[in-house]
Amino acid sequence: MDFSSLVIVVSLISLAYYYLMRPRRSNKKLPPGPYPLPIVGNIFQLGERPNRSITKLAKKYGPLMSLRFGSLLTVVVSSPEMAREVLQRYDHVFSSRFVADAWEAYDHHTISVAFLPVGDRWRRMRKVFREVMLSTPRLDGSEAVRQTMITNLYDYLHESSISGKVVNIGEAAFITTLNLTAVTMFSGQVINFDVNATTEFKEIFGSLTSVSGKPNLSDFFPFLKPFDIQGLRRKMELHFGQLLGMFDGIINERLKVRQRSPGSSKKNDMLDTLLEFSEDKENELSMNDVKHLLVDLFVAGSDTTSSTTEWAITELLLHPDKLAKVKQELKDVIGDRKQVQESDIPKLLYLEAVIKEIFRLHPVGPFLIPRRIEENAEVNGYFIPKGTQIFVNVWAIHRDKKIWPNPKVFEPERFLNSEIDYKGQDFVLLPFGSGRRVCPGIPLAHRMMHMMIGTFVHQFDWKFEPGVTRDQVDIIEKFGLAMHKAVPLKAIPIKT
Repeated sequence: MDFSSLVIVVSLISLAYYYLMRPRRSNKKLPPGPYPLPIVGNIFQLGERPNRSITKLAKKYGPLMSLRFGSLLTVVVSSPEMAREVLQRYDHVFSSRFVADAWEAYDHHTISVAFLPVGDRWRRMRKVFREVMLSTPRLDGSEAVRQTMITNLYDYLHESSISGKVVNIGEAAFITTLNLTAVTMFSGQVINFDVNATTEFKEIFGSLTSVSGKPNLSDFFPFLKPFDIQGLRRKMELHFGQLLGMFDGIINERLKVRQRSPGSSKKNDMLDTLLEFSEDKENELSMNDVKHLLVDLFVAGSDTTSSTTEWAITELLLHPDKLAKVKQELKDVIGDRKQVQESDIPKLLYLEAVIKEIFRLHPVGPFLIPRRIEENAEVNGYFIPKGTQIFVNVWAIHRDKKIWPNPKVFEPERFLNSEIDYKGQDFVLLPFGSGRRVCPGIPLAHRMMHMMIGTFVHQFDWKFEPGVTRDQVDIIEKFGLAMHKAVPLKAIPIKT
């Protein structure tokens, strides 16, 4: 929270006290937690990296902890046992989402499968994701176009190795991920590796990430929502409008082609599938729904996957022995081919272990997408009232030394000969969540992560940019929708 916001909070205390924070008398016992200050609660204890500050508090107050942010009660779940209670045993009670004010831009929360309350409409939209957009046959059918984007990445790295160009790893991963998502959705590349071409998209996604990660007074003090004091909803509306406008143009162009040539061959991409699905009135899928579904997949897939890739390359460059193991496995499996193919993935067991370790050590969503309880509940002997926000603190779970030996150390070997997976069944590793709200994009992310990381390291060695040594590489994260490196990784590829 910035200084101006704090000033606003202080100036509103005298006016808001009676309305917001009269104590609620109850004999029921809430989970333990630090004492909340009048009005502001525990806001000042969040800091710049809430993942670290809240994890530190959880070590003191336990795996089920209460915090108060303004008038918003939040319960933090910080152990696999408590996560299982919330995400599996009582999933029906904890399945609703807490919708941050910024995400109400363009009424996205009323359409997005990420925010819709569990019900008939949510089930229909979820079905579109799992059975229409991201089914195995659909992804298999679009493999060739994704392979083209991976070839483009290889060519860019190869050219950079010839010229000795410093590569911004996160930016190259972002461009590739964005294009991998775009070709899967509507058979079109949206940007290239020219810096100027990426500016608009990086600004859009950078702002979405930044806005989503900032504490918002409108969430902590609901009576302030109409005023949007920090302007976060306005910023979200601006960039949502840009994305929706882009998708509107793509959809209209596709509809014109279909009208002009009804018998022409289809592109067999997600957009054609969605348009066909929407033409069946029984599915109740409007063009507006289609645009917001595309936003969901773009936002959820592009920024998070590129961030995870940057963390993976960072850890591998900092641990040359692990990098050597990945390179040897790639050589054994794919030989002299330039890049990984999706059919190679089941054979790349060490690379799989690397990806699991990155998900553990650097989860992109340290609290997942917050949930909201819609009825009073009791968990582990504690009362959780209706309307409470729920954080599942996977950052703490993934770094719990009772579960993981040497939890701060990058050690992919811990996943070799292990059945622990990241698809929501193992509550010690939950990068994509679990239960009915588990991320539906896992199948696509699984393919993209292996191909991208494999291409970065298979035929290239790397050296850090001039003036930077291994000891100087920063591994501190920047809190947001996706947990990016605070300082981007830059390095020079060397063709092997």
